[in-house]
Amino acid sequence: MLSPRFRFNGVFSKNCASFLSPLSTLPVSLQTHPISPPSFSTSPQSLVKKVCLQVLQLYHQHTHLRFSPPKLKLDIEEESLSNDQVITIVASLAEEAGSMVALSFFDWAIGFSKFRYFMRFYIVAASCLISNGNLERAHELMVQMVTNFAEIGRFKEAVSMVIEMHNQGLSPSTRTMNCIIKIACELGSVEYAEYVFDEMSKRGVCPDSCSFVNLVVGYCRLRKISEVDKWLGRMIERNFVVDNATCTLVMSAFCNVGNVNRALWFFHKMMEMGFTPNLINFTCLVDGLSKRGNIKQAFEMLEEMVRRGWKPNVYTHTTLIDGLCKKGWTEKAFRLFLKLVRSDSYKPNVCTYTAMINGYCKEGKLNRAEMLLGRMKEQELVPNVDTYTTLIDGYCKAGNFERAYSLTDIMMKEGLTPNIYTYNAIINGLCKKGRSEEAYELLDEGFELGLQADRVTYTILMSASSKSNDSNEVLAWLCKMSKAGFAPDIYICNILIAFFSRQKRIADSEWWFKEAIKLGLVPTKETYTSMICGYCSVGNVNSAIKYFHQMNDHHCLPDSFTYGALISGLCKESKLEEASKLYDAMIEKGFSPCEVTRLTLCYEYCQNNDISHANNILERLEKKLWIRTVKTLIRKLCSEGKVDMAAMFFRKLLDKQQNIDRVTVAAFMTACYATNNYELVSAFSERLLLKETTKDQNAT
Repeated sequence: MLSPRFRFNGVFSKNCASFLSPLSTLPVSLQTHPISPPSFSTSPQSLVKKVCLQVLQLYHQHTHLRFSPPKLKLDIEEESLSNDQVITIVASLAEEAGSMVALSFFDWAIGFSKFRYFMRFYIVAASCLISNGNLERAHELMVQMVTNFAEIGRFKEAVSMVIEMHNQGLSPSTRTMNCIIKIACELGSVEYAEYVFDEMSKRGVCPDSCSFVNLVVGYCRLRKISEVDKWLGRMIERNFVVDNATCTLVMSAFCNVGNVNRALWFFHKMMEMGFTPNLINFTCLVDGLSKRGNIKQAFEMLEEMVRRGWKPNVYTHTTLIDGLCKKGWTEKAFRLFLKLVRSDSYKPNVCTYTAMINGYCKEGKLNRAEMLLGRMKEQELVPNVDTYTTLIDGYCKAGNFERAYSLTDIMMKEGLTPNIYTYNAIINGLCKKGRSEEAYELLDEGFELGLQADRVTYTILMSASSKSNDSNEVLAWLCKMSKAGFAPDIYICNILIAFFSRQKRIADSEWWFKEAIKLGLVPTKETYTSMICGYCSVGNVNSAIKYFHQMNDHHCLPDSFTYGALISGLCKESKLEEASKLYDAMIEKGFSPCEVTRLTLCYEYCQNNDISHANNILERLEKKLWIRTVKTLIRKLCSEGKVDMAAMFFRKLLDKQQNIDRVTVAAFMTACYATNNYELVSAFSERLLLKETTKDQNAT
């Protein structure tokens, strides 16, 4: 490495007073005449001297700039200077004229790529600043070097040099290392940012709240929620509080993966530590709770927000309207919408109208959605692509593709171009109606127009392929998605786990479950339900139970389908006692068991000749569900040749049901004839005839 204090072959002599003195003492020729650019034939020493003189002259014209080097406009072509010459110039200026003069030349030089990416130039300049005791500027220069070298993929090399500068007397500072961590996170190299963080500790540099915030933000951008949680925990241990922007980002990250409870915990923890939330923080939480369907909590958060002096704006109300609509409470949403319409402070905007239109589309009330579109135009609000896409999606789900296509034409006439979300809406509708070929043709049309498939597009196509049990097509779409640069999210993982579970390829389901965890994704109840179904389908109930109990680890609450899957699995293994306890727990939690669950448990008891337990399950059902379950149970028992047992339930059915179910009667009578139970045929025929006669008499 070149020494920063070397002299340059006599360029500066003892008679250089005019160079070191103020501008007024320079030779007259330098004061009155600009220096002409040197020719390429000029000797290196002469060129260096001329550049130094010109830098000093221009610098002293900006003596009013005391705290930052001036922006020089040197009359020098960068091609005239070599790498060694710029090093000589900056070192000479630093030694003879001071750090600020040297930095003014340095800033001019790195404006050219030739010197901007010349690392030794930075090192010599920094060494000169260190020798002058200007450590603060040396640190700034190191940050500048890292930033510039990150542009050309030499980030790690530059960071290594910064750390190596410790041996030159420049100990790493918290501010410098924080800048490096931030750049690493912006580049997506969060693991390397952690390495830099560890280097800080090893070298006695104390990380501050900014150090932690940079890593938290980096992992938020990569959607690695488990890592976000880890670094937040380390922050809280040191009593560091985040800023408002980071708070919003973290809460959005938790809410986006469905973990609103963690977002709420973090929000309240920060407030305990002295954090002052703003309107955006509250609106973010209201939005997360609303999207999750926790409407009551969303309104409670709204009340807390008002108590703290923040007045909800149109965006806060729009998130509530959107949440109410997604919950299926469209009329409540419309009342809140009308409140905004009548408000003097805030009026519904395009997003508010779009949320309300979306609510009506989800309920199939497309006439009302169209009415709102008209009302919106009357208010001189211009519908955007999202507004039309919402309506198009509603018509596609209703199977009215003709109107969906006509709306596409209307939006194009209004100067709006359908985007990938518009195409996704139509493609999704077509796939769900079994019109996959038409969907592929439409997608090709979008590609020809320059559109790129997004993550939702691949999710739709993979879902359609999985439902048709086409494993080759599912994996082909997965491969295309990966090549397009999209990492699997939890929805993609859920599709794959469910697909492999249906095919009883449990090893593949397990692999994707572990991969989801490895990617920092948070499993949902759908993830666990698919795993439980898969294990039960191959008779591995113990593993299914293990996954059922693990749901609490990810704050997942089982629903009726989760309970039903596990109950069916236990019944198949003849573990009736455990199945019955689970069924009771399900009822206690307020879940309504589906018909398959009810039937499976009742039938299993019948298989064991335990009619009393079967009746106990049936008696807890309301009349309508009881009748439906018993009808199905009778037909199933008849198909198994258990006619006597079927007759017991058939008698009870005739007692409760006024109208005769001819399908059930036909199934019962057929089974009686097949098993030569003519006495039962005769007895029930008489009863059916009597019931029919009584019904006619009552009608008369």
